[in-house]
Amino acid sequence: MVERTFVMLKPDGVQRGLVGEIISRLERKGLKIVALKMIHLDRALAERQYEVHRGKHFFNELVEFVTSSPVVALVVEGEEAIKVVRKLMGATNPFEAEPGSIRGDFGLDLTKNLIHGSDSAETAKREIALFFREEELLDYDLSSEAWM
Repeated sequence: MVERTFVMLKPDGVQRGLVGEIISRLERKGLKIVALKMIHLDRALAERQYEVHRGKHFFNELVEFVTSSPVVALVVEGEEAIKVVRKLMGATNPFEAEPGSIRGDFGLDLTKNLIHGSDSAETAKREIALFFREEELLDYDLSSEAWM
């Protein structure tokens, strides 16, 4: 099933110069970018983004981290995109993430784990709407789609 999901490259990915590497991995897997922007999150947007974690001991640290530097927000589309992105990202804790995954190869600690991806269709819909207006989501064909 073709679906769309939200991906955010966190401040450590931007600051470490890994944006191109991470986006390349998503594209090489066959995911199509349908929206992309670099933004500096304000506290209100960061708190809405991570509202599921409100009240947890790491919430404030997470919000401070994602507001500390620009992030890159993307919407990607593809067959089972949510599951595919989650697999490419690797486990949340980089020390438990498989080699070959983004976090397994580049993650440094539990907070600085480079990337966020929606964990369900409902979450993807909510997160996409936080970062993108409907008219910013592009529909187009890739010539490579016939090969995937």
